[in-house]
Amino acid sequence: MKRLKIGIIGCGFMGTEMAKFSKKELSHITRLVALYDIRREKAETLASFLKSEGAITKSDNEVFKKSDLIIECASPVTAKPFLEKAIKMSKSILIMSVGGLIKSSNLLNKAREKGIKVYLPSGAILGIDGLKAAKLSVIRKVTLTTRKPPRGLVGAPYLKEKGIDVSAIKSETIIFEGNAAEAVKAFPKNVNVASLLSIAGLGSKKTKVRIMTSPKYKKNTHEIEIEGEFGRINIVTENVPSENPKTSKLAALSAMATLWGIADSVKIGT
Repeated sequence: MKRLKIGIIGCGFMGTEMAKFSKKELSHITRLVALYDIRREKAETLASFLKSEGAITKSDNEVFKKSDLIIECASPVTAKPFLEKAIKMSKSILIMSVGGLIKSSNLLNKAREKGIKVYLPSGAILGIDGLKAAKLSVIRKVTLTTRKPPRGLVGAPYLKEKGIDVSAIKSETIIFEGNAAEAVKAFPKNVNVASLLSIAGLGSKKTKVRIMTSPKYKKNTHEIEIEGEFGRINIVTENVPSENPKTSKLAALSAMATLWGIADSVKIGT
């Protein structure tokens, strides 16, 4: 069986996890052929660890040329241009920084028209399968309540703009309420799940988001409420943070499961 040629852009925590998984667990069906990071030393470190020095590339263009499937693990600002490039070059792409696509429904439709495979992992939440099914009927409401420890929100533009020092918060506090588009702009590295819910459901302006924090929180928790003609869904996911406090461990596992599903011929779930 021909192995799927994998290229990874972004060799931080998530890129590293995906590369290790591809190399060690899926080597029978995938082949890691390209690694790129704007900070070359990160790609070199990962390649050395995996004994894949030949996979290091000089540019993201080279990754696209060498790979069957590009895995984006860089940042929200790269998601849209990389999707555009995938469409132009007729390449499949798995996008981790889903927050960067919250206003790109036109691009996703263009990918559909051209037959380009675009994969958006469920990340740190459950219920996307139910939301997709419910969308075939009528959905009235989608609400996301995210609870994170203060250190998981440090560096968010919204905190700087509003002068909020999360380290000074002593009790459970709502620090943001708005729609998904506003949430992703305010917390671009913290609420990818809001973007995914929007794409799968009612869109960014009708998907409501509340973000809370407390020094008592030890986990990243996402509570999703969906109401419609089908009935009502209420799901709470309590996530253990990964080595990167801004990312839940389940988000990494979800990406690995997505990659496995791409390569596997047996499809389970919606």
